[in-house]
Amino acid sequence: MKHSKVGALMTSDVVHAEYGTPFKEVARLLAGHRISGLPVVDDDEKVLGVISETDLMTRQAAGTPGPPEPRRRFHRLGWTPGSRARRTKARARTAGRLMSSPAITVHSDATVAEAARVMARHRVERLPVVDDEERLVGIVTRRDLLQVFLRPDPEIRSGIRDDVLVRALGLTPSSVDVDVHEGVVTLTGQLERRSECAMAVEMCRQTDGVVAVVDHLTHRFDDSWRRPDEPAPEAITGNWLRRL
Repeated sequence: MKHSKVGALMTSDVVHAEYGTPFKEVARLLAGHRISGLPVVDDDEKVLGVISETDLMTRQAAGTPGPPEPRRRFHRLGWTPGSRARRTKARARTAGRLMSSPAITVHSDATVAEAARVMARHRVERLPVVDDEERLVGIVTRRDLLQVFLRPDPEIRSGIRDDVLVRALGLTPSSVDVDVHEGVVTLTGQLERRSECAMAVEMCRQTDGVVAVVDHLTHRFDDSWRRPDEPAPEAITGNWLRRL
């Protein structure tokens, strides 16, 4: 099946900073471009880290007196990774000292679903996009990924018929009726095997732009009980469906 790639949704003109970019310039970049974060790159355009508004606020808050923190084990010595990172950001004067690293990135040929999983796993709102040599080529945000749900119903229906039914499952277009309304796909028809019905439904769920799948498919043979070494019903009866 064809899935939307990150490279087709990303912003290519990326606002970024270099390791030595001053703190004030980073703040100006974020404010001037009305963005909440940016990548930091080296001389070869490889991504070193990412700076977010939260990093700037951490730096600002560190200079403001507040109530004393409760003492914890190793707190005075600053041996915990979190305390060391906070001290580094508190004294940061450049992007390289302020950034969070290593950067969480995604390749331009990754699918939208893969990028969404990376965002959810790491709880980030944007991902620098890199090429095969790990050089910065773009940036993708949660809002960019949501564009797949704006895919028109006729386009979703055509994609399911061509990519799922015909190319992936080898069925004839007339074997299954596909109706799409507001991203909800309804499949109606009879297939030869129960396993084919399950595959058709699952592959439709994975199609870009699909919100849900309503399964009205029936089958001639229930192959869910069949042993792995047992021939499929079509090996005996012939695949009548594909001969239509």
